[in-house]
Amino acid sequence: MALYIHQKTGWPEFTWEESSISPILGEVRFLQGTVAGRMQSLGFLTRTQATLETLTEDILKSTEIEGEHLDSDQVRSSIARRLGLEIAGLVPSDRNVEGVVEMTLDATQNFIEVLTADRLFAWHSSLFPSGRSGMFTIATGKWRDSGKGPMQVVSGAIGRETVHFEAPDAARLEEEMDTFLNWFNSNQLIDPVLKSGIAHLWFITIHPFDDGNGRIARAIADMQLARAEGSAQRYYSMSSQIRKRRNEYYEVLEKTQKDDLDITDWLKWYLQCLKDSLINTLEMLGVVLQRAAFWDKNADVTLNARQQMMIRKMQDDFYGKLTTSKWAKITKTSQDTAGRDIQDLINKGILNKDEAGGRSSNYILIW
Repeated sequence: MALYIHQKTGWPEFTWEESSISPILGEVRFLQGTVAGRMQSLGFLTRTQATLETLTEDILKSTEIEGEHLDSDQVRSSIARRLGLEIAGLVPSDRNVEGVVEMTLDATQNFIEVLTADRLFAWHSSLFPSGRSGMFTIATGKWRDSGKGPMQVVSGAIGRETVHFEAPDAARLEEEMDTFLNWFNSNQLIDPVLKSGIAHLWFITIHPFDDGNGRIARAIADMQLARAEGSAQRYYSMSSQIRKRRNEYYEVLEKTQKDDLDITDWLKWYLQCLKDSLINTLEMLGVVLQRAAFWDKNADVTLNARQQMMIRKMQDDFYGKLTTSKWAKITKTSQDTAGRDIQDLINKGILNKDEAGGRSSNYILIW
């Protein structure tokens, strides 16, 4: 019978090929600096809004990886309330939403604090406030026991699960978690970004809880990334990238669990996800900066409420081309009023008439 990684001689002394890791790690470090630098060029309100949106995305996608879906408005509202942000459209949040938000914010906002077993127990209890996971009762706020047999890490729908690996016996958990926490809280000669990827894999391998291990592993990884950057402000979502590669995620975890203690492939995969999440953030920042430049340029231009609303719509996700009829429908005004609004924006150099408009005139925003 093949041994899992945690059964190999030398566990948990992981190794990796520096020559394979260094190039992509260098790219990630460069991108982190670029994102941080560009964010500092934005105002406090914009940075705060970016953090709110990133944390919302991270929580939603981390939960989706496990096959669960949360209400995005509830998640966003819960984060905003806990961060003391005054935003429009706040809605009440369910207990399960409040729990995952509480865990995520504790990990990313209080990243300097020591990670302890009691803190992990509190996170776990927050994730499962009713003591249930779906229809099943689970032990919360403590390590799993052997009452339910071996802990198998699976994915897929009930009845069609895929077993990826089997975690260490419950009898080993106290010692295993002591070793992990001592390592996580101490300083080693390891790049702090690399340490995030190792922590993610190590915790997932131990799988110390009845449920919620994946979400907690990703929270620990985010906590270490915050430590690496020395900042509680989050501008990119690792969980979003992992969600896009969900099948790959389980495949590389399974391969690593059945391999030796060389985790080079896992680290390369993890760093590639991190790199892509940073690139996505830079692309988003390009749009944000372009939008900010637009409003700065037109700061002294008088616009009515309809014009301001339509410009913002065109800067976001505006479907199709702008016509007088579409303007009238969205703003709930007459065709004549829509025509006057549009002509006024043309005169002010904000809209252009698209010469390839066809039977009805189309208009485009001058960024």
